[in-house]
Amino acid sequence: MGLARTLAVTLTGLAGHLVEVEAHSAHGLPGFTLVGLPDAAVRESRERVRAALSTCGVTWGEHRLTVNLSPADLPKTGTGFDLALALAVLGARGQLPERAVAHLARTAYIGELGLDGSIHPVRGILPAVRAAADAGVTEVVVAAGAGREAALVPGVDVTAVSHVGQLLERYGGRLPGRARELMRQARRQAAAQVAHRVERPVSASEPDLADVVGQAQARHALEVAAAGGHHLLLVGPPGAGKTMLAERLPSILPPLNPEDAVTVTSIHSLAGTFNADTGLLTRPPLRAPHHTATRAAVIGGGSGSPRPGDVSLAHRGVLFLDEAPEFPAGVLDCLRQPLESGYVTIDRAAGRATYPAAFQLVLAANPCPCGRATGRGLECTCTSLQRRRYFSRLSGPLLDRVDIQVEVAAVTADDLAAGAAGEPSAVVAARVAEARERSAHRLADTPWRLMGQVPGGWLRSPASGTDPALLAPLMTALDRGDLTLRGVDRVLRLAWTLADLGARPVPTVTDIGAALALRTRGARP
Repeated sequence: MGLARTLAVTLTGLAGHLVEVEAHSAHGLPGFTLVGLPDAAVRESRERVRAALSTCGVTWGEHRLTVNLSPADLPKTGTGFDLALALAVLGARGQLPERAVAHLARTAYIGELGLDGSIHPVRGILPAVRAAADAGVTEVVVAAGAGREAALVPGVDVTAVSHVGQLLERYGGRLPGRARELMRQARRQAAAQVAHRVERPVSASEPDLADVVGQAQARHALEVAAAGGHHLLLVGPPGAGKTMLAERLPSILPPLNPEDAVTVTSIHSLAGTFNADTGLLTRPPLRAPHHTATRAAVIGGGSGSPRPGDVSLAHRGVLFLDEAPEFPAGVLDCLRQPLESGYVTIDRAAGRATYPAAFQLVLAANPCPCGRATGRGLECTCTSLQRRRYFSRLSGPLLDRVDIQVEVAAVTADDLAAGAAGEPSAVVAARVAEARERSAHRLADTPWRLMGQVPGGWLRSPASGTDPALLAPLMTALDRGDLTLRGVDRVLRLAWTLADLGARPVPTVTDIGAALALRTRGARP
C-alpha cells in the first residue's frame, strides 16, 4: 500500500486554484478510480496516464488505484492534470524513492501526456503558474513548449520537460531501454519545434495615422477618444477611411502598464493565441470580429468551460465592429453590460467564469444600406423606411453609451491633390500621453485614472471642480430630449478630456460646445 501527493492547477476564468492530487495504491482487483469532480477531459486522463506509464515500463499488476483531486467540491477542467496524475501514481506505486515522493508534494505539474509518454503544453500556462506562485509554490514543471511562457512569472523555478521519463530518471526511478529511446525522440522533437518557432517580426509598416488622407475632424475625434478612453462611432460612406482610422487607434494609445500586460497576456494564453517568444503583450490589442460572429465568439462561452470572447481579448485595447448595423441585434445588445462594468460573467452548465472586458468600443457604419445618403443624399437609392430600419439596428441604449459620434465625409479630389500627409501616430500619441498624465494627476485621490471611467455623479459634484454655470447648455439639451442624463454625463467627460488635451485646468464653454458637437454628430447647444 502506498500514498503520494502532487500539486496541479485548475482555472475558472482567469482565477486559478491549487489542486492537491492524492494517489492511493492498494492490493486488490485492478482498477483506476478518479474522484473529485473531474470533467470529461480529466476523466479521460486515466487512459492517457495508463498508456504513458506502461510505455515507461511500469507494470500495473494486481493493484487498485484511487486518485482524489482536492478540494473535492471544486470542478476540475482541462488536460493539464495528466502530468500531476502520472507522478502521483508513480509515487503511490513505489516507483520512486521516499525523498522524491516528499518532493512531489511541494511541486506543481502542468501538462498533457501523449500515449508515448511525451508531454504537451496546454492553454492558460501563464495564469496557472501565476496562481501556483500566489499560493506559495516555488517550483513548477511544465511541457518544454510552455517553458518560456511559464518563465514570465517571477519568483518561480520552472522546469521544462518533454517526456515523463525525464522526471522518472530525475527522481531516481528506472527507465527501460525502449522507453529511453522514446524519451530521446520526444526531446529531439521538442527541441526542433522550439528551434523552428518563428517570432513575429516587428513590422516597419505598422498602421500609422500618417496613412490617412484628410479627415481632420475624424482624426481629432480619434485623438479625443484615445486621450480619455471614450467609445467612438464613425458614420460615413464606403471608402471614406472609417476602417483605416479605427485600426490606427491602438497606435496612439500608451503601452500597457505591467499589471495590465500580465492580465492581457493571461487572457490570450487561455485563448491559445499567445506566442511566448514575444514576451508579455505590452501593446493595446485590437480585435475586429466579422459581422457574422456569434454571441459566444464575441462575448465568450462555449459548450464546456466558458472561454473568453473578443470583448475580453480586447481588454485594455480596442474592439472594432466594422459594418456595425450588420451584426445581430442580440450580439450588439450584449455589449451594453461590459461597456458599463468593464467585465463579463458567463454562466454555463460546467460553471461560471468572469473575465475582464474593459475595452474601447469603435463602431463603423454606413449612413444607409447603399451607403450614399451623405450630403444632400441625391444619389441614395434607399427609401426613408430602409434608412430608418438600417440604422435602428444600433439600439438607443447602445448608442447612448458611445461617447463620440462623428460623421466621416468622403475623400475629395482636393484632399488627394493637397498631398499633405497628416500627423504620424507618434506625434499624436505624445499628446495623448500628456493628456492622460494630466487626467491621472487630477484624479490621483480617486479610484479612476481616465475621464472615460469617471461616473457622472462625481463630475456634477463640487468635488470635480466643474463650474455649475457650464451645465446650463447641457440642461437645455436634456430638456429638448437631445441628451439623456447618461448623455449629459458623457459630454462632461468629453469636456474634461478636451481640457486635458488643451492643457487647461478646467473645461470652458468652448469645451462644452465642442464636446456636445462630438456627442451629437455636429449638433450645437
